[in-house]
Amino acid sequence: MKLIYLIIYYCILQHLPETNNRYFYIIRPLRAFIAGKTFDSVGRKVNIEKGANFGTGRGISVGSYSGIGVRSYLRGPLEIGDFVMMGPEVIILTNSHLFDDLDIPMCRQGSSIPKKVTIESNVWIGTRVIILPGITIGEGAIIGAGSVATKSVPKRAIVGGNPAKIIRYRD
Repeated sequence: MKLIYLIIYYCILQHLPETNNRYFYIIRPLRAFIAGKTFDSVGRKVNIEKGANFGTGRGISVGSYSGIGVRSYLRGPLEIGDFVMMGPEVIILTNSHLFDDLDIPMCRQGSSIPKKVTIESNVWIGTRVIILPGITIGEGAIIGAGSVATKSVPKRAIVGGNPAKIIRYRD
């Protein structure tokens, strides 16, 4: 049954308009329902935007009132808390290519073991942010547009840049 939901999402729902269009208000709950059937868990009033790519949904958990941005790319294991805002084209990676053996081409060395990414509640992730494997984004944090999170972000920190550095704290 999960395969049928994935086919419906990737063949139809992924291509429907963004949900900020008042004439297509039914798209938001429809996308959330179908995609939610593929995730490990989904909270209430989740928003999955046009073009979001979450693979099979395995290992992904999304909290209530959270959103996955337009054309975002994410993979599990991933835990997203409640009230998380995600801008367009966010990339959340949970594994990487292996490259340690110099005698074997990198493309033949496979991938690392996935490392869980955790995004706690009340987080704002700006447009085109990249979050690398094993990172935790603390509650109330803000990640500025175009940033690359290479290490965990403390609670209520505002970070930006490549690599993302703390700019200040919200309190």
